[in-house]
Amino acid sequence: MNGTLINYYIHCKRQCYLFYNKLNLEDNSELVAIGRELHENKTIDRENANISIDNISIDKITEDYVVEIKKSNADVDAATWQLYYYLYVLKSKGIMKKGKLEFIESNKSKKTQYIELSEDKESELVEIIKNIKEMANSNKIPPAKRIKGCHKCAYFEYCFI
Repeated sequence: MNGTLINYYIHCKRQCYLFYNKLNLEDNSELVAIGRELHENKTIDRENANISIDNISIDKITEDYVVEIKKSNADVDAATWQLYYYLYVLKSKGIMKKGKLEFIESNKSKKTQYIELSEDKESELVEIIKNIKEMANSNKIPPAKRIKGCHKCAYFEYCFI
């Protein structure tokens, strides 16, 4: 389990299933490459940036926050749950932090969002993790559904062409 899977599950269950089962089409995506480059430029030469702990890769940690940097705020809900997962993993190690989402290219005026992992969100997250494992280990691929952002997805051709 990792943050990317949580993000994909919230955004698109089919994408989550395919990625979990090692069908990675992102290496061929120009938009993914642009996002990675913007992310690298945002965190390069920054203290406490790009930290790997177990199976998670945290963009940045400050005294109070775990910071997740996203190219855009196209799917705030998926990014938020990804950050909840990071807070959950850190909490399991005795590290208590709040979350901060930063959007490099915001479509709205709000470029930063703050979150905290409540007991309710943690319970929901545990259920999401359980659902991901069940779905990803089944032999049934979730059906392709056109949703906002499909045309920009690395899996678009696989799903629709």
